[in-house]
Amino acid sequence: MKTIATYDSAAGTFTLEKNIWRGTFPIADLPKWLVFYRHQMQRYPAQGGNYALDVEALEMLAKQLEDWERSAR
Repeated sequence: MKTIATYDSAAGTFTLEKNIWRGTFPIADLPKWLVFYRHQMQRYPAQGGNYALDVEALEMLAKQLEDWERSAR
């Protein structure tokens, strides 16, 4: 199960997609979702691998946004 996180700059949102589930959230909430999924990994270790994929996708998106901001300066 791969998780994909994409950014929509026009809408100011990001979408997290995994299999048939998809959620779209304000980009300002990205740090909150990272905290949530990291917490889920600790709270439910049997499912930690699944949550790790979500964390990885969100961290990758956060890094891309940082890189874009840096290159825009």
